[in-house]
Amino acid sequence: MLAATEGIVLHHIKYGESSVIATIFTKEFGRQSFIVNASRSRKAKNKAGLLQPLYLLDLEVYQKQSREIQRIKEFKSLNAYQNIPFDIAKSTQAIFLAEMLYKTIHEQESYPELYEFIKSALLYFDLMEEGWQNFHLYFLFRLTEYFGFLPDTQKVGFESWFDMKKGAIVPFEPSHPLFANKDVTKYLVELSVFKISELEAFKVSRSMRDSLLQTLVDYYQLHFENLGEVKSLNVLREVFH
Repeated sequence: MLAATEGIVLHHIKYGESSVIATIFTKEFGRQSFIVNASRSRKAKNKAGLLQPLYLLDLEVYQKQSREIQRIKEFKSLNAYQNIPFDIAKSTQAIFLAEMLYKTIHEQESYPELYEFIKSALLYFDLMEEGWQNFHLYFLFRLTEYFGFLPDTQKVGFESWFDMKKGAIVPFEPSHPLFANKDVTKYLVELSVFKISELEAFKVSRSMRDSLLQTLVDYYQLHFENLGEVKSLNVLREVFH
């Protein structure tokens, strides 16, 4: 079946001498793998250059449910980014978030609400001039809602800790190690109320940003057993230090 859809590139690897297998989160069919010709011709190389982390594509695909790897008839840029490819800090955030999405989106079925959230957030991020340093924190926090484990950040009591096992703020320090300390919890609660357009008002130190990021990654690892090591995390830390 020939079908038209949009897609967000999550990952790609070389396949053979002249092909690439691209994993793309599509609007119509969810996560799909596609084989793409990446021969040495200039046109093919330019097309293959569109398969970068979180690039947005307009796709014409041959879709067959029984096939593990689908075929692409045609693809082109859907919304060309103005800044992400040319800004090392933003592109590093994109690489990190692409890895997180690649390891957490597995369903081969349409999830338009999730697709639109990711697409609209990325387009806004691309043009952000202030507050973009905390975009990945905002994105990971908001993404939990679509996966079904949005933290309950309502404060209870005078002191509070974020208990990852419960996915909630608790008034006593948990007896297990899977929790965020009081300082990190305070900023997590603050982050939870911000809209993307308000991120410039979210002020955190580099060390606190790193602690918040680690807390969110730990929280994801608790819910996705196969998440494993997030290889781009250290690169992201280096860029932000």
